[in-house]
Amino acid sequence: MANITAKDVAALRAKTGIGMMECKKALVEANGDMDEAIKILRERGLAVAAKKADRIAADGIVDILTIGDKTAMIEVNTETDFVAKNATFKEFVKNLLETIINNNVNDVEALMASKYLDTDLTVEAKLQEMIFAIGEKISIRRFVLVNGVVSTYIHGMGSIGCIVKFDVDAETAAKAEFIEFAKNIALQVGAYPVSYLDRASVPASVIESEKEIIKAQLANDEKMANKPEKVLEGIIMGKIGKFYDNNCLLFQAYVKDDSFTVGKYVESVAKEIGADLSVAAFVKYEKGEGIAKREDDF
Repeated sequence: MANITAKDVAALRAKTGIGMMECKKALVEANGDMDEAIKILRERGLAVAAKKADRIAADGIVDILTIGDKTAMIEVNTETDFVAKNATFKEFVKNLLETIINNNVNDVEALMASKYLDTDLTVEAKLQEMIFAIGEKISIRRFVLVNGVVSTYIHGMGSIGCIVKFDVDAETAAKAEFIEFAKNIALQVGAYPVSYLDRASVPASVIESEKEIIKAQLANDEKMANKPEKVLEGIIMGKIGKFYDNNCLLFQAYVKDDSFTVGKYVESVAKEIGADLSVAAFVKYEKGEGIAKREDDF
């Protein structure tokens, strides 16, 4: 039997991030062979990950990284807020963002199959190691990769993240006035609930659904019972206009001065700078959005 020293255990722990006792067990089983011990721990990681697959991971973090003209945003979920604050976990998320940018991947399946940074591990294998080391289910839920001129915003400790892309030339994008403007637009997206860029971005099916809801509301309102059809149609269109104002970025009241809209703010800055610029698109992630939370009945 090989002589397993504390130094050996510490070295394995440094390589894997896994607890000292588990590292010692793996080294004993591997008769002191470091590579074999890592393999054993990885195999155990697979088993641990499988056991945790049915757990609910609705906490976690949204994070963003920009390298050159590429910006990636990711949501990685955990079971608890405690793990989401763990330095090792946060480093893992940053490394995932770098992997996304370096490999230019566009979906989770492709990311899982990619090499994790410059290691011999795939992202999937590294994820399984993290699950084993941390002891909670960890789920890479979604990510987006955006090319071009952007501004980003992270709220709090990663509860909300957003990327806003702009149509603008490189010279204008380098100006301090544009940088401040772009930061304000990203803040707007992060601060308010918003689903669409402008009216043209709203699917016709969404507007039809809103109209049906409004019609049903009016039909159940006794005060509207004897109103002419033309009046009711006007009320419906007025409410649809309000829907656009609330849900389209360019029609929302500007966060720093609600006397005008975001669209008007864009126009005023373009005029001030003396250049063509516009908001091309945005993506917003809210941590745990749409995931059913676990309810404990005591």
